[in-house]
Amino acid sequence: MRLTIFWERMADHFGESYAESFARDHVMAELGGRTVREALDSGWEAKDVWRAVCSAVEVPADKR
Repeated sequence: MRLTIFWERMADHFGESYAESFARDHVMAELGGRTVREALDSGWEAKDVWRAVCSAVEVPADKR
């Protein structure tokens, strides 16, 4: 998954403004105690981060 697609999906689910806030501030157990931004910056694949987000916040199946 390209980062542009990842951020489009984040904005679609959370809204444009909250997506960035969530990515920056929400520490997720599914990401090893990292935020979305930290996981991406440390080399996690966007598809794996998206899967973790989907699991953590129950993104509907049609948006996964």
